[in-house]
Amino acid sequence: MEVVCLDLEGVLVPEIWIAFSEASGIPELKRTTRDEPDYDKLMRWRLGILKEHGLGLKEIQKTIAEIDPLEGAKEFLDELRSLTQTIIISDTFTQFASPLMKKLGMPTIFCNSLVVADNGEITDFKMRIEKSKLSTVKALQSIGYDTIAAGDSYNDLDMILASKAGFLFRSTEQIKKDHPKLPAFEEYGDLLAAIKKELS
Repeated sequence: MEVVCLDLEGVLVPEIWIAFSEASGIPELKRTTRDEPDYDKLMRWRLGILKEHGLGLKEIQKTIAEIDPLEGAKEFLDELRSLTQTIIISDTFTQFASPLMKKLGMPTIFCNSLVVADNGEITDFKMRIEKSKLSTVKALQSIGYDTIAAGDSYNDLDMILASKAGFLFRSTEQIKKDHPKLPAFEEYGDLLAAIKKELS
């Protein structure tokens, strides 16, 4: 039995922090896991910038409300879910992901949560489990599933490399260069065809 594990941002929806960087006019917030492999370091740096500018959850959620899935993402996900079980495994947060899941047809997502003060300030974040993507894939394997994984960033590599089959999707030139053996795709049709091949 197979289960497909997909990253969210950069694969199915635009990068939330890049969209918020553009909306808020704070270019530093464009930095993502494509640039910084250490997620804890990246998030603590982001929270520092938000505090410095007096921005909180409400402002970010206002930007997220205007984000739509990437063109073709919902159709790709719908077809994939008609073929096999599919789980989105993301380092984003429930407070960010919920409106996006509605636009994607409410797929299953495993993600993290933010700690938010009464005034809306994001004071901390809680990771669901250490190395959440790799830990989730290994847990699925431990209960009898073969995993097929796809993602675009440094924090996706562990789950991709630990899976029966793994793919890069719309990744960076550096990541593709560092992992030349991983098939890399730019179009949903090509990724879907590669997954179908693994399912057959």
